[in-house]
Amino acid sequence: MAYKKTEQYDEKTTAQLIDNYKNVLGLLGEDSEREGLQKTPERIAKAMQYLTQGYQMNAIDIINSAKFHETVSEMVIVKDIELYSMCEHHMLPFIGKAHIAYIPNGWITGLSKIARVVDVFSRRLQVQERLTVQIMDAIRESLNPLGVAVVIEAKHLCMMMRGVQKQNSVTTTSAFYGEFEKDTTRSEFVKLISADLS
Repeated sequence: MAYKKTEQYDEKTTAQLIDNYKNVLGLLGEDSEREGLQKTPERIAKAMQYLTQGYQMNAIDIINSAKFHETVSEMVIVKDIELYSMCEHHMLPFIGKAHIAYIPNGWITGLSKIARVVDVFSRRLQVQERLTVQIMDAIRESLNPLGVAVVIEAKHLCMMMRGVQKQNSVTTTSAFYGEFEKDTTRSEFVKLISADLS
């Protein structure tokens, strides 16, 4: 089976980005016409549109597309969701994982939709603190659960490649709503995401 590209890009935006990245390469002292760089402005233009596609996505719509009535009220956890985003201060990646839980209040959603919500907000220029709250708020707004918990752990290349150059630092952020604001529920969640259940 032949490889088929499924990514789509706005032609006008792509053309404008290509021109801008050619200028950037020139300002950095490079020649955008040399063999190794001839296609680079186009590749960057498409990569940046892919990495910021979250601006064209709606988290509420995604959750509502697979929303089901259920009477269960036990904690639902999706942990170790891979996360790739870009720091809005330096436009360098931060990479990590998200752990998300909610307690249903009459409604549940497909488990993959929780992971897609992470993509919606991480595929934008971000700060980890805001990203954590945006994920929580989207789940809260769409499902009206008894509680939501979000914990994100990430490594930031803006700290690793430049500046302080701390290679092993990990940033952890959290946001809690409803039942997860209670110590017992929050502790159960933290224990479950920390446990190796394999």
